[in-house]
Amino acid sequence: MADASTTKGETMAEAKKTAKSGQLKADSKKTKKIEKLKPGAKEKLKKASGKVETSVKEEKLTDKAVKKAVVSDTAEAEKLATEPENPPKTAKAGKRSAKSIADAEEKQAKEERKKEDTPEELSKLKIQQKPPRSKLERRSKNYREKAKLIDKSKDYKLEEALDLACKTSSVKFDATIELHIRLNVDPKQADQNIRDSIVLPAGSGKSVRIAVFADEINAKKAKSAGAEIVGEDEITNLIDKGQIEFDVLIAMPNLMVKLAKYAKVLGPKGLMPNPKSGTVTADVAKAVEQAKAGKIEYRVDGGGIIHTGIGKVSFGTKKLQNNAQVLISSIKQNKPASIKGSYMLSIYATTTMGPSIPVELSGL
Repeated sequence: MADASTTKGETMAEAKKTAKSGQLKADSKKTKKIEKLKPGAKEKLKKASGKVETSVKEEKLTDKAVKKAVVSDTAEAEKLATEPENPPKTAKAGKRSAKSIADAEEKQAKEERKKEDTPEELSKLKIQQKPPRSKLERRSKNYREKAKLIDKSKDYKLEEALDLACKTSSVKFDATIELHIRLNVDPKQADQNIRDSIVLPAGSGKSVRIAVFADEINAKKAKSAGAEIVGEDEITNLIDKGQIEFDVLIAMPNLMVKLAKYAKVLGPKGLMPNPKSGTVTADVAKAVEQAKAGKIEYRVDGGGIIHTGIGKVSFGTKKLQNNAQVLISSIKQNKPASIKGSYMLSIYATTTMGPSIPVELSGL
């Protein structure tokens, strides 16, 4: 048995030796063949082996990596396509700066878009826009109903206009009847700056609070005539505190120097006493009585128009007509000598928050 095992081991070892020797012979043959090659053939063989290796690496790339490579290539291609071949030279400021160039390009693009819009498309856009509503349409329903009573193409006589103004009053309180008279004057000219004060026969319908700036003796007379605030110190203290609780201020001529420092406060409010309006007078008691009786002051504005109230709706047509005639006659008397031709251009009667009514000038 021992002899058999030894013979098998010897045979196996011999077989291994013969296989090794055969492999060595084959390798030696390959090396001999490579050595026999020319130098140029050897370099070609090396390059071919390198290409094989790179192709294998490309095959091993994942799908994600391939996509990334494709996207980067397309982005670079688009960038190259959009970029001009010879880009303009930009400056830090001025017309050649990057900002000004971009603004110019945007403006040019807008003009091109405007040219593309055809007249038909523009007309469609205009048709779609709603026309603005008139002033009458924007008024309340009650106002529109009252306005239907007035014929705007017709000029009414003074009595008819005042009667119609009372009927078209659309407010719940006792509205004021107003006259708006447009004159052919230039208020910038000193002789054409129409201004005066009148006493309305039926009164103005307003409760007026009167202050009298006078000495002790005249202050007592003014108080008995109906003035609410009298005295020097009383009025100056109120003005200093900013409490102007009066509608008319009457002053004596010798005391106007003391009121001069309050001109900036009283002037804009129309309360500064003035000889033309009759608020600067030595007879303060008479001035108070006239103010209580319905004395009003009118003055032309920058557009050559006089705006003034002549009474309340509750007065009735006759009283309002008397007040209106006194006002119109006073304005006619103050006509400047330099005015040639027509003096009054138009007259409109209206109420507080009511529609206007044109008045005929021929009968005045």
